[in-house]
Amino acid sequence: MSTTSTDSFFEKTVLGHPAGLFVLFFTEMWERFSYYGMRVLLVLFLTSGMTGFNPGWEWDRKAALALFGTYASLVYITPIIGGWLADNKLGYKMAVVIGATIMTLGHLFMAFETEFFLYLGLMGLILGNGLFKPNITSIISHMYKHHPEKKDGAFTLFYMGVNAGAFLGILLCGTIGEKYSWSYGFGLAGIFMFLGMLQFYFAQPLFKGIGDKPEKKEELNQTELSEILEEGETGLNHFTSLDKILMYVSGILGVLYLINDPLYEISRMKGYANPINLFPFEIAGVSGQNIAILVGLISFLYLLVTRIARYGTVVRDKMIAVAIFAFFTVFFWASFEQAGGSMNIFAKDYVDRMLDGTAATTFKIVNTLIYIIPLAIISWVLIKLIKTSYSEIPLSNTILGTSFLIIWGIVIYLLYDAFNKDTAEIPASWFNILNSLFIIAFAPFFTKWWESKYNPSAAVKYGLGLILLGLGFGVLAFGAKDIPQGAMTAAVSIIFLVFAYLFHTLGELCLSPVGLSYVSKLVPGRMIAMMFGVWYIAVAIGNKLAGKMGGMIDEITAEYSMATFFLMFTLIPIGVGLLAMALSPLLKRLMHGVK
Repeated sequence: MSTTSTDSFFEKTVLGHPAGLFVLFFTEMWERFSYYGMRVLLVLFLTSGMTGFNPGWEWDRKAALALFGTYASLVYITPIIGGWLADNKLGYKMAVVIGATIMTLGHLFMAFETEFFLYLGLMGLILGNGLFKPNITSIISHMYKHHPEKKDGAFTLFYMGVNAGAFLGILLCGTIGEKYSWSYGFGLAGIFMFLGMLQFYFAQPLFKGIGDKPEKKEELNQTELSEILEEGETGLNHFTSLDKILMYVSGILGVLYLINDPLYEISRMKGYANPINLFPFEIAGVSGQNIAILVGLISFLYLLVTRIARYGTVVRDKMIAVAIFAFFTVFFWASFEQAGGSMNIFAKDYVDRMLDGTAATTFKIVNTLIYIIPLAIISWVLIKLIKTSYSEIPLSNTILGTSFLIIWGIVIYLLYDAFNKDTAEIPASWFNILNSLFIIAFAPFFTKWWESKYNPSAAVKYGLGLILLGLGFGVLAFGAKDIPQGAMTAAVSIIFLVFAYLFHTLGELCLSPVGLSYVSKLVPGRMIAMMFGVWYIAVAIGNKLAGKMGGMIDEITAEYSMATFFLMFTLIPIGVGLLAMALSPLLKRLMHGVK
């Protein structure tokens, strides 16, 4: 990438940081707005009835969650490819622009509400995200290359943009999609993704060459090579022919499985005599799909183990530690990502969301404050950015300002419409905003905890995160205990969902930010791309498992109960969390002093 000096970025600052950081802040905010806005609607739209106002497609829950799980999984795999393309071919800036454009088209296609355009739209969102996700953060890293002391603060501000986008996307796209039209909800996500791309594209002068198309890399000479080798290593660990074969086998089988699972479930749901199956064989009673999963998983694990074994002792131990953390990560996301699937279904069909009298009035007031206060704070940041950078990037700022005027207009209309009704029906998607609200509320306390003398070890943080996640599902299991076996509707109090999201968010704060931090601390720079790839694969597996396990909701509810379904997500994370804590001494040794 460009070696442009970054000192000039700090000549014009907003809140002590370069104006360019806040362009990235808002670009990421609009991308998260579109991502979470669509994510919260997908399963609700697919499973809603085909009659009445704002009809959905009335898919069965297993098929809907199979598609959701595949989408959520692929979203974490494509950044591995997108990062490589940006590093070697496109440059960060062009990758972000192309990715945002493809995602815009994806949202537009989904607004048509036809099956062909649904799949085409999801494909666009997956591919676009792969180009966008890894590269916008890479621009920040290069901006602060010569100012490492400011990097932590920069990423803290940046992740405020992530949460602001998730919050606004869920609130606006979710409400409009459920209460007015699914097409409007999907379309709104695309509109702001497009505006976000434009404001980033026209802000290029602020980045002064960072993220341009990469120059051709030269081979390392012996001196440079010796400087990057770790203790105990004599040379680079190049990929062998077998490594490459195992990589292709595991990758191809994994992707084919991710495509096959929803194809099979959707065609089964539609009553095909022979549901579509890319693995139409069976060996010793084991289905072709399960054999493919097993072969792909064994190939990947063999590749990982043999590559790690070829490193020096210290590097090998640290990478084993990362692999163990990645293993725990799979279990966390398999449960946490029920938020976009089975917990949405639970909110839609099993929770009493209709309020009247004092309860309705109280909700309207609280909801108004939830809309107005965060939006006012973000608008204040926007005004400061415009004051600082308008002369340099007027068109970008005009587009950004127009975006917020549209947002304010939508918010005022929604609040006016809500206050004109005697009752209040809480959208099922509304509960998803609790995660962002609780993160904003509790993140400062966790930051102080991590910086204090009581800062626990990495394994203990992981254990706490998983246990808190399990407790959240324990709350739901308790709330669902009176739902009759096999019931498709109920009227559980909203308080159980509120406390479930509280525990889940506290668990996320213990585990999610810590994971990537430890990857960056434990893995040498030249191997960071590979291990981030392993990490994203672990998250992808967790997301697919979330769809598979969530798809069991009807089967378990029919045979046992809804409480049993949530109890499964209570006991597994708590058990794995206790295992993580038990492994703390071993992980400390493997980390060789890294804290």
